[in-house]
Amino acid sequence: MARRRMIRIDARPARFNFRIAGLGFRDGHVLVHRATHEPFWTFPGGRAEIGETSAETLRREMREEIGCEVTVGPLLWSVENFFRYEGRDYHEIGFYYRMEIPEQFPFHETEVVHRIEDGRNALEFKWARATVASLRALDIPPYFIAEQIESLPETPRHVVWHDGDLDLKF
Repeated sequence: MARRRMIRIDARPARFNFRIAGLGFRDGHVLVHRATHEPFWTFPGGRAEIGETSAETLRREMREEIGCEVTVGPLLWSVENFFRYEGRDYHEIGFYYRMEIPEQFPFHETEVVHRIEDGRNALEFKWARATVASLRALDIPPYFIAEQIESLPETPRHVVWHDGDLDLKF
């Protein structure tokens, strides 16, 4: 098996990532996940690997993390995301897609529905109400998504997100 090559550049003290994530919906909820040692949640996905498309990345990450084949839908946002995490400055390019999650993936409105060990991280997944108020309460970066969750864009939007400052492009 060929060695996996995640698209990441370490330029201490900074790091560059190419991240692909998906927003999967069911019964008015959206799937979110977190590493159990972190207080915040994110939309599931992961780093792209050299030689794969962003849609292939999302399908691979979902097979690895939730054990399901997802259908990748339209691109919602391309994001230039600048943030600080664990003492490092990050420059991240992120693609956020709508995705369809098969019905066999568990659904429950109030509790964690799936757990997995992913490298050094224990991940947990749950369904959160797809409302501005619910996602604001979860602390779910990048934060502009919470503000737009009730009216997803009709066409892809380009966003520059720098320390909470939003520059939305069309």
